[in-house]
Amino acid sequence: MDLNNLFISLTPSWTSVSMLIGFFLYLATVGSILPGKLVPGATLSDGTRLHYRCNGLLSLLLLVLLLGVGSQMNLVSPTAIADRGLELLSTTLIFSVLVTLMLYLVGLNSRAKSSSLKPHVSGNLIHDWWFGIQLNPEFMGIDLKFFFVRAGMMGWLLINLSVLAKCVVEAKLSQSMILYQLFCGLYILDYFFYEEFMTSTWDIIAERLGYMLVFGDLVFIPFTFSIQGWWLLSNKVELTTAAIIANCLVFLIGYSVFRGANKQKHVFKKDPKAPIWGSPPKVIGGKLLASGYWGIARHCNYLGDLLLASSFSLPCGISSVVPYFYPIYLLILLIWRERRDEARCAEKYKDVWAEYRKLVPYRILPYVY
Repeated sequence: MDLNNLFISLTPSWTSVSMLIGFFLYLATVGSILPGKLVPGATLSDGTRLHYRCNGLLSLLLLVLLLGVGSQMNLVSPTAIADRGLELLSTTLIFSVLVTLMLYLVGLNSRAKSSSLKPHVSGNLIHDWWFGIQLNPEFMGIDLKFFFVRAGMMGWLLINLSVLAKCVVEAKLSQSMILYQLFCGLYILDYFFYEEFMTSTWDIIAERLGYMLVFGDLVFIPFTFSIQGWWLLSNKVELTTAAIIANCLVFLIGYSVFRGANKQKHVFKKDPKAPIWGSPPKVIGGKLLASGYWGIARHCNYLGDLLLASSFSLPCGISSVVPYFYPIYLLILLIWRERRDEARCAEKYKDVWAEYRKLVPYRILPYVY
């Protein structure tokens, strides 16, 4: 593709804008009216708690059903997203910039005193725009932080399904594409099945909503996590039976660690006395869980993340580094994030954290200090 054609492909159109707005309107509407478990969030510094309606799985399944029916009735094209991938990427990127500028301006002029909306202004425009000013900004009663991460995860699946449809239309379906779609589909469905666990993550609890989170949710997650599917659409990969089995094992082990560790942490936060692996949990200083996966290595959930990310790329073989962008990026990110988490926890928990480090000396991977 030459530069002129690339520029044209990246230029937003009214169609791409309509697709994006329609997607957001759908999520805002069904997120407000569909039934779902009302989950209390973490207690904030002023003693208040937000409540999240976790109906993401139902919203996603209904959306896929509606799009499937629309496709059968020739109302929508199943390859619409794949046909306009770069266009949708630039449209979403522009939206992310605009919405975070609005968040910055609204936060800057806010006089709210609550923990959710109280502005945190450093005076550095770039810093405040990037990291955000308010913890939990809302729009028409919708918690934007929770909304955007839901949109990103659903967007990832919609891109994958459209790429799969294009693969079928062009008669390019392969074992590699099936494996990639299967692993990602299971991961995304699992995410929404356990959507309430998201309410106890650091991003939801402590990160303010700025460009960093909005870009990550709306652009980075759906458009970079789907690189493998785009790559397989243009590159044929033949996998041996041994490679398929090994790839499945990486996914299963990664999923077990990822889901097991996150579930243990979530359950512990809700009920510190709940058994872990059938035994009473070991707790350091009444605050830190040192049982189960969390007694094997600190931040062990990151190991599950890395194995899962690798399983999404392994179906692409080893002929190119392009499909491995996600696991390589994630490795760099999680090493940096682990260092940041260590510093924050040391400052927050002090002697309790030092005791926890002695009991659990390994970082992310067992036997790695």
